Order: sequence, then C-alpha cells, then structure tokens
Amino acid sequence: MRWKRTIQLLDVHAEGEIGRVAIGGVPKIPGDTIAAQLHWLNTDPKGDELRRFLCLEPRGAPIGSVNLLLPARHPEADAAFIILQPDQAHASSGSNSICVTTALLESGIVEMKEPETIVTLETAAGLVKATATCRDGRCEKVRLTMVPSFVHELDVGIDTPHWGKIKADISYGGIFYALVDVGQIGLTIEKANAAGLVQAGMILKELINRDIKVVHPEIPAISGVAYVMFRDAEADGTVRTCTTMWPGRADRSPCGTGNSANLATLYARGKAKVGDVFTSKSIIGSEFEVGLQAVTEVAGRPAVIPTITGRGFTFGLTQVALDPFDPHPGGFALTDVWGPSAGEI
Repeated sequence: MRWKRTIQLLDVHAEGEIGRVAIGGVPKIPGDTIAAQLHWLNTDPKGDELRRFLCLEPRGAPIGSVNLLLPARHPEADAAFIILQPDQAHASSGSNSICVTTALLESGIVEMKEPETIVTLETAAGLVKATATCRDGRCEKVRLTMVPSFVHELDVGIDTPHWGKIKADISYGGIFYALVDVGQIGLTIEKANAAGLVQAGMILKELINRDIKVVHPEIPAISGVAYVMFRDAEADGTVRTCTTMWPGRADRSPCGTGNSANLATLYARGKAKVGDVFTSKSIIGSEFEVGLQAVTEVAGRPAVIPTITGRGFTFGLTQVALDPFDPHPGGFALTDVWGPSAGEI
C-alpha cells in the first residue's frame, strides 16, 4: 500500500455512544503534560489536521469520538488519552473512559485480572480510576471514579429569542456544561425529539459562550461551555438526560461528565449527599449508575467526587489510512449530514 499515514482503531461503544480508541499509529503529540498536549491539539495547525483526518469525512462521521491513546505522564497512571471530536479535542468524558478501559483490557494492552481490574487513566482534567468487572476475558462493566466536579454558577439567566428567559446551571464535571431543565424549551427527552433538542442545544451554547466566560481555576487549558445538557426527572427519581454536541447531535449515552456536573448542582442544592446512588437514563434508554462518593474542594470551591458505572462493547477493528494522492486529506463536512453548523467546519 502507498498510504502516507495509518492509524489503527478499536471500535467501542459505551451504552450506545461510540468511542473509537486509537491503539496504533498515533503520532507523537508535543507537550510535557496531557493538558499541554490537549492545548497543542486545539491550537496548532498540525493538531487540527490530525483531528480533521480522524473525525471528518471521508474517514470520520459526526457520531462518536476518537480517543487518542497516549503514554501516561503521571506515575500512577496506566495509560493516558485525549478525546477528539469534530469541533475540537476535549479533556474528559465518562463514556469515552469506559470505551478506553474496555479497549485496554480486551485488547490485552493492560493485563486483565478477574474478577476485577483497576485501571488508572490520565486525562487533561486529572486521573480517573476505572474499576472493571471482568469475567471469561470480557470487561462486563466499568465503574469510574471521576475528577472533582463543582458548580460555577446556579440559575444563570439567559435571554433567548425562542423561549424567553430561561435558567441554566453552569457546572464542571471534567468539562464545563450548561444544564437546562428541558421543560423550559417545551420538549421532552425522547428519541422523536432528538432533532429539536439538538437545535435548541446549539442555539443555547452559542448564547451562553458569547456572554459567559468560564475557565477552570487550576487547568487553564479547560475553558468555555463545551455542551448543553438537557435534564428531567422521572417519577422514580431516575434522571433523564440529553447532552447536545456540536455540530448537531445527541449523546447516545447518559453522559458521564454531564452527570458529574449535574451531581455537583444536586449537592449544592442539598438534594444529594455522600453515599447516594441514582440511575441516569439516556435519550435511547441506556443507563448509567451515578454515585456521590465523597466531597472535596477545588480552588476553595465545594466539589464532589462522582462515580459513573456503565458498560462498553467492542464492535470492530478499523485501520484508517491516508492515500498521498487523496484530494481531501483534511476532511470535509456537508450540511445534509452534519447540519447547519457544517458551514463553520
């Protein structure tokens, strides 16, 4: 083959959300820390080129993420990773942490021990402890101990041209979220409403980031509201979620970092305490178990240590390649598949 570049991907999904894991051919990413490598991917033209190569057409698609497996920098970590999506590289993700853990164990990159294997993952947001339940060579489920999560501001008023003034909680769960009670936009969280939820999420994200500036107090590489997550509560206490993602799609999983951010708001309002566990359900009905393990502080702010439990499933092995004569090395996106925001790519 005359390929100029090849990267091997193990295809995994966590409760429906695709998180492919780059297990071979990942180029060296400059930076002394994972946060510095995240910054390089988001600011250097070569980092942008790598993301576009993996995430845009003809090699990628708007659905799912690609996780770059990297050498760990922290002495306690077994592996490190950064999440690539069509808009940018991201610091942390619960569903992708489950995908990466499943990939590491079922591929043999990290030795699987039954009935339980502990894998420490290094992200730009900090260390994530993954406790995998293993049997007969399979990773059955993964319990993540997430990074400290905290509230930036509760009940932020947002003036919108479509729904009047609505309220959102701005909270951090590994990345920053705007958490919006879905009734404010006149919809419910169900598959038939996915397009409407996504459209609303894209509008709100633009309005929020225009007027509200957020930066992690200890990790400057993490800034801005990455996603709008709509939430609702069912009669039995189950939290229903829909995280909306650029350029216009819904997270298929219940969303680990989003639920971590939401847990911080529940704690701040006195609606959750250490030891509490509840179910979070996604727009397709898949579930995560969410727990409040401990409380702590981040730069003097009250924070919580969440746990997220879910399942990952491998479904393929792909080798992505670049023909040196390919006229589209940087990828492309069209509005017919990617939605109106494709014009910004």
